[in-house]
Amino acid sequence: PLIDTWRVEYQKVHPEANINYQSIGSGGGIKQFTAKTVDFGATDAPLSKNESHKVPGAVHIPETIGSVVAAYNIPSIPEKGLKLTGEVLADIFLGKITKWNDPRIQALNKDKTLPADDIVVVHRSDGSGTTYVWTDYLSSVSPAWKEQLGKGKSVQWPVGIGAPGNEGVANAIKGSPNTIGYVELGYALTTKTPFAFIQNKEGKFVEPSLNSTKAAVEANVASLPKGDGDWSNVTFVNAAGADSYPIASLTYLLLYKEMSTDPNLDQGKAKALVDFISWAITDGQKMGPSLGYVPLPDGVVKLDQDTLKSLTFKGQPIT
Repeated sequence: PLIDTWRVEYQKVHPEANINYQSIGSGGGIKQFTAKTVDFGATDAPLSKNESHKVPGAVHIPETIGSVVAAYNIPSIPEKGLKLTGEVLADIFLGKITKWNDPRIQALNKDKTLPADDIVVVHRSDGSGTTYVWTDYLSSVSPAWKEQLGKGKSVQWPVGIGAPGNEGVANAIKGSPNTIGYVELGYALTTKTPFAFIQNKEGKFVEPSLNSTKAAVEANVASLPKGDGDWSNVTFVNAAGADSYPIASLTYLLLYKEMSTDPNLDQGKAKALVDFISWAITDGQKMGPSLGYVPLPDGVVKLDQDTLKSLTFKGQPIT
């Protein structure tokens, strides 16, 4: 929803700019970017080493910070705040924990009466950066998950029903009792779907929020590579810090460092695209919080600005 908001707001200030954006999932976005059928891609998952080989000269531009939440619909517990650990979440999504009143869930929630109903898992049916972040987290806390499924934009789910997009998963949870699934925080907030407080690395159960998401990223900003570096192992899941929410991530825009690599771009369009992104990483950041996204720290904005300065069109600087 953030890029769509940027598109609308930017065109109010720059009516001559024509920006078309479709939310099709990170897997689709990377495929289209690789095929050069779009001028920029957007993804919650950084390019893997294999994907980077297919798009030499791509740069990562972090555009915002988000978090992924465990959203649920338990009719007898309409409020947010069910407590879950990473290990319990992994075993729910592995199909090892199948009832809401399983002793392992009940032990974490002594103040709640959990129903004896079957747990219905909802996951993404499309290739998705949200799935990448979720499975990156589960791999970091569960050896069984890491060994059997690992992390990826899509995995071979052992249980559950699939739905397309964050919207599809949120609607499936909202529409069916006893469900649990994963969506970006913003989608859970806009659909008013309850979500779990998840135990972080320091043992605290943390509510996903702008502040707890920001805490997870701020401590690790100094370790980020340059825009044209290797981002394949950049992760903020299970970050240190008492206030850190454990399933946080950057979201990226993808561009070509030599922008004429994209056959659809002429110099004017390349400059217009860079101007839009320059605006998004500065003025556009204030639109993030109302949608559940954390504005970029100054250090990341500076990193992005350096990356944009390094872009060329037929060898000539764009900015």
